[in-house]
Amino acid sequence: MAKATTIFSCQKCGHQVPKWLGRCPECSSWNSFVEESDQPISSKSRHKTKSPPPSPITKVQSVQENRLTTGIGEFDRVLGGGMVEGSLILIGGEPGIGKSTLVLQSMGHLARMGKNVLYVSGEESGSQIKMRAERLDALSENLLICSEICIENIIKWIDKVKPDVLVLDSVQTFYTEDLQSAPGSIGQVREVAFKIFQEIKHRNLPTLLIGHINKDGAIAGPKSLEHIVDTVVYFEGEQGHAYRALRAIKNRFGPTPEIGVFQMAPAGLVPVENPSEWFLAERPENSAGSAIVATLEGSRTLLVEVQALVTTSSSIGMPRRMATGFDHNRMSLLIAIMEKRLGMNLQGEDIFVNLAGGIKVTEPALDLGVAAAIASSFQNRPIDPELVLLGEVGLTGEVRTVMQLDARLIEAQRLGFKRCIVPHSAKKAKNLLSEGIDISFAKNLSEVFEQIF
Repeated sequence: MAKATTIFSCQKCGHQVPKWLGRCPECSSWNSFVEESDQPISSKSRHKTKSPPPSPITKVQSVQENRLTTGIGEFDRVLGGGMVEGSLILIGGEPGIGKSTLVLQSMGHLARMGKNVLYVSGEESGSQIKMRAERLDALSENLLICSEICIENIIKWIDKVKPDVLVLDSVQTFYTEDLQSAPGSIGQVREVAFKIFQEIKHRNLPTLLIGHINKDGAIAGPKSLEHIVDTVVYFEGEQGHAYRALRAIKNRFGPTPEIGVFQMAPAGLVPVENPSEWFLAERPENSAGSAIVATLEGSRTLLVEVQALVTTSSSIGMPRRMATGFDHNRMSLLIAIMEKRLGMNLQGEDIFVNLAGGIKVTEPALDLGVAAAIASSFQNRPIDPELVLLGEVGLTGEVRTVMQLDARLIEAQRLGFKRCIVPHSAKKAKNLLSEGIDISFAKNLSEVFEQIF
């Protein structure tokens, strides 16, 4: 009998070494190595299917996508119209953000529509899940609850129950008997996801995987977990805000990055059909440091308020720069451009930037709004409340064009805004919206500020 050997695997990146190390040489993480049994996985445990011979792509038969609608419009929007048969969907988010609530709400709707749903939880008992289901009005005879963490036993229940939809909550709590390591380890998460992937594909069984995230904001486990699944969505939101955003970062059956907006209520998550009005509902009037920008999230246009506060720094030579919902490095870059190209003396000022409502935006179309909000607070001069700003700012201070400008203008007009400043290059665009909103063009930041102030 061969002697059992052990290896040490990094729980951050999966790097393996023969002995314990304090720091991982691959990802530089400290105290991340865990001892695991170096036992090869039996080939019998792999599901073997007969592969078809290679054929020209022109002769491959197209398959019609059959989607299951979850009953929650914003959830279906992020998934591209619903869950595709045989798709594996990974939902990640911080603890308590509402992942299980969203999934249980949608599964309750499917169960009431006559679909057989198997909800497998490795974290909660059946009574705990029922308490949440009662609060969410998700009780149904077709919603089957199972508390199990062994993936081989779960597969047996799938064969016996034959569900229409499968939910696994959460992937870090399950284990396979083929590995001796503890549940949640790199090897276990990878092998569990691979086994589920194999089982659901030949059954055409849509499956939802719920996953935890680590302190860096990424889904805990190996990066290969995100490559195995068909769709990866993150549930985002600040703990102090009622706003929640479901964002798709990978989707083989729909657009990315698509976003769905929810509001946390006592009875569960309520979809927000018109998030722009919700973000602008509490906007202050005639207040310096406030600007409105139009951002694009997938196929949806959102109007958000950018707030800036510029005050004299109390610490000599070390002014504070803080951004919430916007990239901190991008904000520092815009401040440097304003100092160099416009001669604004911002070196000794504390500058704070915030996107109202707790939303996080990464696209460069916010540049012009952030720069205008900072200048407005610095000069203590309010911006026209009916003005929308659109444009990316380059290093020479020029205002550059943004994608889908027409869709942003239509949203601004729909919400009653009268003016919009856009890049000068947009003059060449055909069919640019010209009715109901006054469009001004600007080549650089200096022209923008002349029109604003």
